[in-house]
Amino acid sequence: MNYKHFRNQVYFINYHLIWCPKRQKPVLVGMVKIRLIQIIKQVAREKDVGILALEIMPDHLHLFISAYPTIAVHKLVKAFKGRSSNLLRKEFPHLLKIPSLWTHSYFISTAGNVSNKTIQKYIEQQSKI
Repeated sequence: MNYKHFRNQVYFINYHLIWCPKRQKPVLVGMVKIRLIQIIKQVAREKDVGILALEIMPDHLHLFISAYPTIAVHKLVKAFKGRSSNLLRKEFPHLLKIPSLWTHSYFISTAGNVSNKTIQKYIEQQSKI
C-alpha cells in the first residue's frame, strides 16, 4: 500500500477526473494538447498533487491524481480548469471562438487501492482507441 503520511495524518486518496471542452469540440490536439499537459503539471506541482495518469483526447481529458485530504477536490478542478482556460485562450486565439473553453461540469470518482491499477490501465488505453 502507498499510504501517505503528513503530520498526524495517514491517507490514501486518489481521484479520477474527467472534463471536456464546451460543446465537446475536438480542440485538445497538437500544440494545445502539449501546452495543456504543461499547465496541468504546473498546477499539480503548485498544489502538491501527484499525477498518477493523464490522457488528453481531442474532446475530453482523464486525470488521475493523488491528493492531500485537506484539499477540497472542487478547488483542484477549479484550479486545473481555470488556469488552463485562461492561458490556452491567451496563447491560442482560435480557442476564443468557443464561448468558454471548458464546460461547467466534470466527472469525479474516488479510487481505492484495489482499483488504482484498473483506472491507470483504462486511462493509458484511451489513446489507443
